[in-house]
Amino acid sequence: MKKFAKVTAVLYLIVCMLGASGMEARASEEGQPSVIDEVMESVESGEMSGEPQEEGQPGEAVEASAQPAAAEADLGITAQSAVLMEASTGTVIYEKNPDEALRPASITKIMTLLLIFDALESGKIALDDQVTTSAYAKSMGGSQVFLEEGEVQSVETLIKCIVVASGNDAAVAMAEYIAGSESEFVRQMNERAAALGMEQTNFEDCCGLTDSATHVTSARDVAVMSRELITRYPEIERYSTIWMENMTHTTSQGSSEFCLSNTNKLLKMSNSFTVTGLKTGSTSLAKYCVSATARKDGVELIAVIMAAPDYKVRFSEAASLLNYGFAGCRLYTDTDEDRETLPRIPVEMGVVPEIAVRYGGEFSYLSMDGEDFTSIEKILSLPEKLEAPVKEGDVVGSLTYMLGDQTLGTVEIQAAETVDAAGYSDYLGWMWESLFL
Repeated sequence: MKKFAKVTAVLYLIVCMLGASGMEARASEEGQPSVIDEVMESVESGEMSGEPQEEGQPGEAVEASAQPAAAEADLGITAQSAVLMEASTGTVIYEKNPDEALRPASITKIMTLLLIFDALESGKIALDDQVTTSAYAKSMGGSQVFLEEGEVQSVETLIKCIVVASGNDAAVAMAEYIAGSESEFVRQMNERAAALGMEQTNFEDCCGLTDSATHVTSARDVAVMSRELITRYPEIERYSTIWMENMTHTTSQGSSEFCLSNTNKLLKMSNSFTVTGLKTGSTSLAKYCVSATARKDGVELIAVIMAAPDYKVRFSEAASLLNYGFAGCRLYTDTDEDRETLPRIPVEMGVVPEIAVRYGGEFSYLSMDGEDFTSIEKILSLPEKLEAPVKEGDVVGSLTYMLGDQTLGTVEIQAAETVDAAGYSDYLGWMWESLFL
């Protein structure tokens, strides 16, 4: 029946193409479908073969993680502000004055490091690039690694100086190398902060040494930029877990060794979890701050302490937050390795008959209530068919995660390739083949 319909269509097309070119031109000018358009649509839709048709609708946009509300717990935190966040989902587990704008001191350098790794990822700089220290960079006070004017160090060495020893001079040297000046680098820092939704943040230098009352951020914002750094660039852990390491100063006066000693004393404290970073900060005005990252049983947490009264409280309260989080948190994750292979979906009126689809990302669900993850049910929703054109990345379905009657979240199913709509030449070619094959 299909072959007869196609033969009929070919014969009809030949007649139409001989005499309907004028008609088609006039119809096109008036915005109406031409005779040939109607024939093609009839053949492709199955109207000429008498086959019933069904409509397939693509799925809706979906979320990729689930986030319970922050817990209200009395942990005896004396610091002015604190936040505990789970890294993969961004769930805030505990908070105290999370949005209060405070001086951040050297945890400012988390954003500095984020821009450095952005530049590495884009190829703008490389780890073995050689950076020359300016007189301005040398002039930085506070915590420093005592770079000399004209001294040359690699990007990787300067990263270690920033992460491990909190070197203000190293931070400025890198800012100038990437952006040409510290002021331009700071503009980029604020731009990046705005893109991350860091609403309480305003940077005025790249190292946190300034006493300006308007160089501020919040515990929540610090957690947000810390999360971006450790999840986007997990290689930061290679540097943030260094306890001690020597660097070599080479100047016109000769060479000398300088020991970089990590300011994050949590690395050497006895804990039931693995400390992975990240950055400390303190000035007389900012008091004592830390963004501490740690991992246990597949869960990664970020504990931010701001304006603690002394350095011991800074670390002990960060450890208390981490212990609290790891005691109650369980993380369910679902990746492509754990999922069934997705079927190809038929495509109507396309240059190819079917299309491959893919999962839109991993799924994570953070539990604070001890749910049984083995009871999680995954419900796949896909259309029977799609209609061309389809672009790569288009949402065509969803994978929904259920625990009993509770919807934990969904992951998009996306088109894995682009399928263009078929044209006249495609249809004529297929019809011609059908006559002689």
